[in-house]
Amino acid sequence: MSHSNLRLLFYGTPDFAAESLQAMFDANFNIVGVITAPDKASGRGMKLQASAVKQLAISLGLPIFQPTNLKSVEFLDSIQQLEADLGVVIAFRMLPESIWNAPKLGTINLHGSLLPKYRGAAPIQHAIIQGEKITGLTVFFLRHEIDTGDILKTEEIAIDDHEDFGSLYNKMKISGSKLIVKAIREISTNNYHLQPQSSAGDPTFAPKITKEFCKLDLTKLCKENFNKIRGLSPHPGAWLEIDDSIIKIYSTVFTEILPINQNDIQIIGKNVYLKCGDGLLEITSMQLAGKPRISGVDYVNGIKNR
Repeated sequence: MSHSNLRLLFYGTPDFAAESLQAMFDANFNIVGVITAPDKASGRGMKLQASAVKQLAISLGLPIFQPTNLKSVEFLDSIQQLEADLGVVIAFRMLPESIWNAPKLGTINLHGSLLPKYRGAAPIQHAIIQGEKITGLTVFFLRHEIDTGDILKTEEIAIDDHEDFGSLYNKMKISGSKLIVKAIREISTNNYHLQPQSSAGDPTFAPKITKEFCKLDLTKLCKENFNKIRGLSPHPGAWLEIDDSIIKIYSTVFTEILPINQNDIQIIGKNVYLKCGDGLLEITSMQLAGKPRISGVDYVNGIKNR
């Protein structure tokens, strides 16, 4: 079957998914339906905002579905009527089996890690937080247990020493769009080999990022806090509480300066530092509650000018 004749259903919501949708459209794939999240109220005026995937699908003239209940009979009927050959899921909610099993060839998913490492909702963040030097992307076929299906394609991606979540996310977004196109082409020609995840090593997990998880533990080593800060930057941001006020820390650099006192936040000369279990990290980007993001130097200048 030609890839242009393969009838595809696309599931996705954020810009990470939109990048792949654009690549599939540019490759002349036959996208018969785009399923994305319902519009959400956001901003000061709480106006309804369409997802990045919906906005792109509108511009490309693709049919859009925004189900509020993925298990409803009506949604299943609408999907079955499209007679899809293959489903493609990228950054979407967990699908019921009746939906991902509806396409003739099943449904594939693009995941932001080298499975079975970092199964779960936040693989990119957790790879950085754990100090990994290499991560990657995996295209696999969905099965009942989340992130456990047979692997179709993988691609390794290096994590630079000072890379944060935002920069790695963007790098993987682009690489992922190319990988998903390659995977679909292989499926369309029946020229692919599947690898069970059980043959790829022991699984590790990447659970959803919570507010409490983002709180820094300053008893831990500088390296651990350095990795956590960059793994949560630019959002949601690592934080700590100083004098009943929340401070978010977005970037730090290592320093050989030893702790001067017991304060969690220390000003030494023109710079501001974060005290960890084995030394200090220089804070280069931070945000006080209700204030814009600033550099560490600007923070020190603000303190001195009060």
